Amino acid sequence: MKKFNNLPELFFYQTSKLLNKPHLKKINTSSNQIETLSWKDTLDEVTKVYQFLDQQKLNDFDRVMLVSENRPEWIISDIAIMSSKLITIPNYTSYTPKDFQHIIKDSKPNGLIVSNLILLKKIIQASKLNNFNFKFILVMDKFDENLDTKNIYFWKNLVSIHNINFNKYKSLKRTDPSCIIYTSGTQGQPKGVTLSHGGILSNCEAADIVLHSIKSDDLCFLTWLPLSHSYEHTVQFAQIALGAITFYNESIEKLLPTLKIAKPHVLTAVPRFYNNLYSKMQINLSKQSYLKKFLFNKTVEIGTKVNQKAHISFLEILLNLLLSLLVRRKIKTQFGGNLIAFVSGGGPLDSQIGNTLNALGIKTLQGYGLTETSPVVSCNPLTNIKVETVGTVLPNVEVKLAEDGEILVRGEILMIGYWNNKEATDEIIKDGWLHTGDIGVFDSDNYLIITDRKKDIIVSSGGDNISPSKLENLLTLDAKIEQACVFGDNKSYISALLVINPQENSNKNEIQNYINNLNLSLSQPEKIKRFEIIEIPFSMENELLTPTMKVRRHKVYEQYKELIDNL
Repeated sequence: MKKFNNLPELFFYQTSKLLNKPHLKKINTSSNQIETLSWKDTLDEVTKVYQFLDQQKLNDFDRVMLVSENRPEWIISDIAIMSSKLITIPNYTSYTPKDFQHIIKDSKPNGLIVSNLILLKKIIQASKLNNFNFKFILVMDKFDENLDTKNIYFWKNLVSIHNINFNKYKSLKRTDPSCIIYTSGTQGQPKGVTLSHGGILSNCEAADIVLHSIKSDDLCFLTWLPLSHSYEHTVQFAQIALGAITFYNESIEKLLPTLKIAKPHVLTAVPRFYNNLYSKMQINLSKQSYLKKFLFNKTVEIGTKVNQKAHISFLEILLNLLLSLLVRRKIKTQFGGNLIAFVSGGGPLDSQIGNTLNALGIKTLQGYGLTETSPVVSCNPLTNIKVETVGTVLPNVEVKLAEDGEILVRGEILMIGYWNNKEATDEIIKDGWLHTGDIGVFDSDNYLIITDRKKDIIVSSGGDNISPSKLENLLTLDAKIEQACVFGDNKSYISALLVINPQENSNKNEIQNYINNLNLSLSQPEKIKRFEIIEIPFSMENELLTPTMKVRRHKVYEQYKELIDNL
């Protein structure tokens, strides 16, 4: 892949090669028909937004806030902002006015591009709390309501002028800032991570190597993770680097039906998606006949042996071929029929889930990274997946382990720093190495294994170090348990708060039996001695879940302090 100086240059280069080929797709909710933009159509829309931004007379590296659901206008806006030598500030649509207030106060964006009236009202409310005014607001969806806010423009009113010169981006260097992505804030207020053009391009260059074997003329990714998530934000540029079609999914509720329509080759997701998928498989399996259960379980059993390169008999070889026809092909059809790979990132994927999916013929590649590393550090290769690992370190990245096992990262992928926060930047980047806070080891094949989270380790009263994420993943493997959060810092044993799957009609005895069986496989300090079922799920609305679906442990403790202490 050619080495580019900045992200807009990558887009313009690919557009010149793929001009009339399909690029961006979505389902029109009114007609239920697929709408397609060619690469030229995308360029035309970028031109409109670029010219609009040019008219705002902003300075180089001024900031533009971008708040929208996943849709073609998202990437169009992102490219137009960067092409204008400005910095994109992506935001989650799930943010509350309080969240927006913090980001507006911290980053002081000059302009706003927003998708609809509901989101605009939330952001206006937040900006008024800061006594802050945007120089301009560009809204994707037209509305008629009069708002007490000036400088509102509508996407549909943008005029297309051809032969415009995109000159500004040509002076951008790989070291220049491209975007400020705010962390999910599991430990407190989100910090603005300033990523360079080169950091994201470095990830795109690595993606080209990792996924080179699945290149095709109609290579398609289904995008459903929020594009404000650093993972999906970089994936959209990796899609451009691969010349792929991007199909936008409207909502999580429509994901499975859209999969069948979009027929993607690749789907990227966070572990929570795979946990839910696994739970649904288990629930569905429990309702099947003995024969179907046998075939499914045999597929997983033999498939796991094959993937782990264990010896299998001649009879198992024949049976495995038959199971590919009877089970694996049917499962693949449910995901559209073209699916080659699931890519998991944003947190630890349970190895049992990874083994099951890979054994069922759905290659599931676990990777590892942080927002601060643009974000990918390592990923499993398609040709040799080891599900208990996060794969091999990307070719343009350096990783070493500190004396305590902490993973240290160096390379172009490192953030420029936290926006307006030199103290926090200096705490995490020392002598050019980013201190991830994750503990890991390398196996004999140089695959990286994450063993713990340095900042998220429970230290019992007996001095034992216990990984809460490991226990929470094990608890939620049972379809009856929807969510889990464990505690035990400075205590003599582990306790848990559980949210039960409403579809399962479980009682406390069934949950206790599952935990009793689970405890048999755990060390003495890890055993879960007590638990309590809570009625209200962890969510972004009650601030117990981050937009990236991680549990805010400190917030859960604040809300349920008395209950947890009693446990």
